[in-house]
Amino acid sequence: MIRSTAHSALRTLLPADFYRDRQMYDQCLDTLFAPSWQFLAGPEIPSTPGHAHPVTLLPGSLNEPMLLSVDADGREHVLSNVCTHRGNLLVSTPGRCRQLVCGYHGRAFAPDGTCLRQPGLDRVKGFPGREDDLRRPASGHWAGLRFVRLAGDASFEEWMAPIAERTAHLPWDTLEPLPEHCTTYPVKAHWALYTDNFLEGLHIPFIHPALREALDMSVYPIHLFPRGSLQMGLAKENEPAFDLPPGHPDAGSRVYAWYFWLFPNLMLNVYPWGLSVNVVEPTGPDSTRVRYLTYRFRGQQGGPQSHALAATEEEDDRVVEQVQRGTRSRLYHPGHLVPEWESAVVHFHQMVLRHLPPRA
Repeated sequence: MIRSTAHSALRTLLPADFYRDRQMYDQCLDTLFAPSWQFLAGPEIPSTPGHAHPVTLLPGSLNEPMLLSVDADGREHVLSNVCTHRGNLLVSTPGRCRQLVCGYHGRAFAPDGTCLRQPGLDRVKGFPGREDDLRRPASGHWAGLRFVRLAGDASFEEWMAPIAERTAHLPWDTLEPLPEHCTTYPVKAHWALYTDNFLEGLHIPFIHPALREALDMSVYPIHLFPRGSLQMGLAKENEPAFDLPPGHPDAGSRVYAWYFWLFPNLMLNVYPWGLSVNVVEPTGPDSTRVRYLTYRFRGQQGGPQSHALAATEEEDDRVVEQVQRGTRSRLYHPGHLVPEWESAVVHFHQMVLRHLPPRA
């Protein structure tokens, strides 16, 4: 873990044309998103034995057909939803499914993706082989949230460790979805602009009046991790805060919320009452879809209303769309950043650049 302590001036590292260039956008999909851990689904999709549930990973960009399949013993499997015979999609609607049978030519698979049979190949030596099984991408599971990685070798445990360790005392096994507080917003801006905005609290006094009244803005700790960062919002008196156990790294602080970001596009906002998830889904060089998912710890008081989440999200969306228009200006060039507040933005830019090929 790296604590943000720099005092020299910082500059953004991503050039202005990164936020508008189609070629760099496409490069990010292949070299940055496909090899990284991506949110697939939360506890709103139950692990019901003998059922299968199709999910599209990052629709509008990666468009990867995935499948959550649960066998009769309750073991969940994350699979490709593409038949290994001729590429047909196996499952189109969620429901009961003892076996996965392709509706195109009848190839059948077990719930764990193992190929069982194919009409016309019963006498072919070596069939079925491992190459006939459904593809099983790397998957991870934390607090009822499912994640998948299509390529690369990034460790899920290392990626999730900063959150798992700091919040280990919370009752994650009681997390329940709040569907009435789940929504999706189209944002007319580049996905990285939305991320830039999330990664600094400097804008809070200017953009978020309700949050400004709740937080002590005289101090705003930022911690940088190898694959993400943490911003800590500290509560004013009479505002809700965590009851932290002895020995916790933040013991003695009135923590209003932990704002975690995990590279490249996941925000996990942890509150005393539960969890708010922002999944930032790129859909084009100047368009993004942000999925807001909300969960509460069972029996816990408070909720999204007590932290004005809906208003804060709409305020962020509006300002990011304005910034997108500004970055298209021929006269715009990025300037100095504020070290105590925007170090996580630079940290993000450094990671993005490591995943892009050098520019000619």
